[in-house]
Amino acid sequence: MEPNTPRRAGLMLVSPLMLVLLLVFIAPVLMMLPLSLREYVAGTGISDRWTLVNYTQILTDDYYREVVVRTLQLGFGVTLICLLLGYPLAYYMARTTPRIRFALTMLVIFPMLLNLVVRSFGWIALLANRGLVNNLLIDLGLLERPIKLMFNLTGLLLGMSHIFLPFMVLMLVPTIQAIPRDVQAAAYTLSASRPRVFWSVTLPLSAPGILAGSILVFVLTISALVTPRMLGGPTYKVMATLIYDDFLQTLDWPSGAALSFTLTAMTLVIIGLSSRLAKRWGGQS
Repeated sequence: MEPNTPRRAGLMLVSPLMLVLLLVFIAPVLMMLPLSLREYVAGTGISDRWTLVNYTQILTDDYYREVVVRTLQLGFGVTLICLLLGYPLAYYMARTTPRIRFALTMLVIFPMLLNLVVRSFGWIALLANRGLVNNLLIDLGLLERPIKLMFNLTGLLLGMSHIFLPFMVLMLVPTIQAIPRDVQAAAYTLSASRPRVFWSVTLPLSAPGILAGSILVFVLTISALVTPRMLGGPTYKVMATLIYDDFLQTLDWPSGAALSFTLTAMTLVIIGLSSRLAKRWGGQS
């Protein structure tokens, strides 16, 4: 058998998938690149002039900068909340009996079986000015008037953390399960306390799951459309909702395409930095 035969066989197996990826994803995205460099004239449409204004305005215009910063704040905030809530649950699921682990896994997965719009409407019923949360706080005498829990960062953090928490938990459980228990037992025999074992042994060994879950939740959050549109309303924009409005409402397709490429570039940069962090963390541990 020739030395290149296994490599050639591998390429033949991967090539159909690569072809589908090229035709379905990469080609349509690249077709938008010339569009993002066109000029949009209000009342007329897309002109034949080439311009970089659609990209420079994202960096120079205060409104666009605010939307970009808000999107990043939302992404990092939801990721942090999901990690803080998901890690203890995932740790318990990984260390408990198979029967309890199965039951908890079903409970974690169950919200994902519901339609995203239904879950978002549920949060609207909870967070509205006369929703369940405000009414309960007013009835208990803790508030005199409703507080604003929707159309701001608070509502989006709550709703999207609930939606993406299962992804974090499902990424963490296998990683924590794979940590050898004898390593932790060895640390205990050396008189290490439980907090010391967690910070020095458990947390570093679960770093791959933490990074993978954080990347997944962050990417899903900054690219989400339905929940930010419903809980953020027409005024509290993030990049995904602004792209939607540019394409389907104002018909400013060049600006929408430029925002799409900017969002894609941000995602790729963060994934690349996270991969470097994972390699460095893995080398140190």
